[in-house]
Amino acid sequence: MADKAKAAGEARSGRFEPVMRSRDQRLADGKVLREEIPLESHAEWKRPKDRRDPIDVLKASNRDRLPELIPIRYGRMLPSPFTFLRGSAGLMAYDLAGTPNTGIRVQACGDCHLLNFGLFATPERNLIFDLNDFDETLPAPWEWDVKRLAVSFVVAVRDIKLSVKDARAGAVECVRAYRERLRALSKMSPLDVWYDRLDAETIIAMAPNAKLRKRREQLVSQAQQRIGDYLYPKITGEVGGRRRLVDEPPGMYHLSTRGFERTVHEAMVLYRLSLPEERRTLFDRYRLEDMAIKAVGIGSVGTRCFVGLFFSAENHPLLLQFKEARSSVLEPYAGKSLYENDGQRVVTGQRLMQSASDIFLGWTRGREGRCFYVRQLRDMKMSAQIEEGVTPEQVLLYAELCGRTLAHAHAKSGDAAMISGYLGKSDTFDRAVGDFASEYAEQNKKDHAALVAAVKAGKIKALIETES
Repeated sequence: MADKAKAAGEARSGRFEPVMRSRDQRLADGKVLREEIPLESHAEWKRPKDRRDPIDVLKASNRDRLPELIPIRYGRMLPSPFTFLRGSAGLMAYDLAGTPNTGIRVQACGDCHLLNFGLFATPERNLIFDLNDFDETLPAPWEWDVKRLAVSFVVAVRDIKLSVKDARAGAVECVRAYRERLRALSKMSPLDVWYDRLDAETIIAMAPNAKLRKRREQLVSQAQQRIGDYLYPKITGEVGGRRRLVDEPPGMYHLSTRGFERTVHEAMVLYRLSLPEERRTLFDRYRLEDMAIKAVGIGSVGTRCFVGLFFSAENHPLLLQFKEARSSVLEPYAGKSLYENDGQRVVTGQRLMQSASDIFLGWTRGREGRCFYVRQLRDMKMSAQIEEGVTPEQVLLYAELCGRTLAHAHAKSGDAAMISGYLGKSDTFDRAVGDFASEYAEQNKKDHAALVAAVKAGKIKALIETES
């Protein structure tokens, strides 16, 4: 018993050590951890007496954001508890750090909610379903991703007025799918795990009936149209005989600060060097024509995110997103990143967790020391929406896809066998996290209400955007 506990402890380090022990040994090591951290212990959420005020946590996360965009961030968080959850990854990281965990680390997403999964194109132009947001990625306990994902299902399903029972069922289902898929992956060779992916054809084939099969076929078709060539005419226009990005402040606008062009040029040089040599050849076939700030997402609003408009010699367009990479919200609780450049942290984490990644994925640094990562602005990317009209059955099916996908992402970097040994074959952990997600959803609801109250009282300024 002591030897097994020692082996388990050795596996719980901040780095990813080579996994050379047998699967049976690692399953046993994981099982031992149940004595230290019972599966049932994951069920409870109690607000600590010394918990920080959620508004103070949000305000602290605004440090060094563009002040003119902060009201947009709050405005996008206001509509519902789910939009609040999406914009408050730092607050939930603070709370998760106080919950039980086995200490087994994986490359964690850090902002693992149901809208950070979706369809996108591989370099071979095939559509796959995978995680697609890695701003907060960092080696951290695997439980944090699982719990945030489960909570997102409870909160989103409650938002669309399905029952409390349906909401909890979605959370339990994503955890069940995670547990069972992780065990299956633990039996595969490292290469087979690395090559494993959930492609569009498989997702369509998994549909349980003709109606849902048709719906998935429609989603795939829509995703295939979401490419830069379709977005390009919507956000650009003719200015002085040249194609330029269109100003639509405060959502998108140009900077005219002194030395901006030189700063951009220097950043492009560094970005190019971050690419593999064969990708540099491809990148060199494009020239930068224009660049503007664009407010994207919810939690990222206020960080410096630029859209770059590029053209080939024959004026074929390319849209790249240069997104500021700040310290991960997990860092105060999981330790500092190994990478000096947080853009490299994001890119490395993305490559480690995804089945396939954008060919233009790279990183750079601005003159003032800010870090950025780079990717295509839109490359067949599409996330499923949990909205009114979605049935409980559809929630469960989507929860299964997300749980399976997260299991694969964790198996690529973490010890799937050891985690599987801890989880076991029963649904004890699934039900425990379902209980936790239901309890934490109530906490999230209160935190959202606190934001609404702060805005009404004039303590926080929020800008509600209108549809153009």
